[in-house]
Amino acid sequence: MKTLVILLHGVGSNGADLVPLGDAWRAALPQAEFVAPDAPSAQGAGPGRQWFSVAGVTAANRAERVVAARGPFDATLSRIIADHGLSDDLDRVALVGFSQGSIMALDALATGRWPVAGMVAFAGRLATPPPLQPSTGTPALLIHGDRDGVIPAGESEAAAASLRGLGVRIGVRILPGVAHTISAEGASLAEAFLVKVLA
Repeated sequence: MKTLVILLHGVGSNGADLVPLGDAWRAALPQAEFVAPDAPSAQGAGPGRQWFSVAGVTAANRAERVVAARGPFDATLSRIIADHGLSDDLDRVALVGFSQGSIMALDALATGRWPVAGMVAFAGRLATPPPLQPSTGTPALLIHGDRDGVIPAGESEAAAASLRGLGVRIGVRILPGVAHTISAEGASLAEAFLVKVLA
């Protein structure tokens, strides 16, 4: 049975940067198709993309930027899922985000807009304004390095606490010595999670 994993990159990156991650998981997930879209907005003059602008972003205005990004984000996911014939089978779709991609994936989970089979967030944070109405049928795994100097690991712990309190089945793995990146250990943990939720 075909499944779909959508890989969501961080700010200043693009989909191509996450293609190797999907390639690494193919042996364990032979039925899965992996898609790594570019975020809708350019970030600077180069090939970098972003889901929302980080220029002048603060804790006070981040939530409104996430809310403003929902339309283009949802349109991107809708197109990909429809292209793969799974619009009525979200239980065969998983989201995997890194950094800003994780912020958007967590927002999708926290609002209940995308009740997919599972979600992995590497080095993310929950920036969704209340009220939160998560899709409690979507399990999640948050993976974060304790040496992350861009988004502190405590953000994943706080996100898990908030969502767990609302009934989401969510796990957190804080990896020692890992900075703002996807480590081999983190990729292995995510692979095992995806194999389970997409079985």
